[in-house]
Amino acid sequence: MKLAEVGEGDPKAHLRPTSDRVREAVFNLLTNGKHGDLCRGARVLDLFAGTGALGLEALSRGALEAVLIDDGKVAARLIAANVAKMQGVAARHLKADACALPKAEVAFDLVFLDPPYGKGLGERALASALAQGWLAPEAVAMWEEASPQEPPPGFTLLDQRRYGDTWVTLLSRDPT
Repeated sequence: MKLAEVGEGDPKAHLRPTSDRVREAVFNLLTNGKHGDLCRGARVLDLFAGTGALGLEALSRGALEAVLIDDGKVAARLIAANVAKMQGVAARHLKADACALPKAEVAFDLVFLDPPYGKGLGERALASALAQGWLAPEAVAMWEEASPQEPPPGFTLLDQRRYGDTWVTLLSRDPT
């Protein structure tokens, strides 16, 4: 199914599309990598969701549910359109700042983190998710950024790969 796209992006709204090549590589890593199938049966949190494509693709690969977090107006329209196209999936949009999350009702196993590049928002969003109870013990985070990222406090590096000008970092939450 073809999802609504952001096109070339919307810099004003800080929306930038993940290339098809990177998305395919990420899901190959998450479903066929050395850590097993991280999508099947997972509760998915998509921070800086944009179009919601990462969380929705995880659902199509066996995730149980997805919460798509983005506070932008353009993103809200795109997420609503894409969730409607998927008909009946367990996905919902939460309009919130990924760096100042509210208290979680449940914890999530797999986190997609695709912040605006080079602004230091990824580490802040992970810290907020951890502090507010969004991350299950040993949750895995997939962090997309323009440069390699060091694991922030509370996380361990699982894998790191470069795809063109995009770095994908897989992190695991440290056991508590």
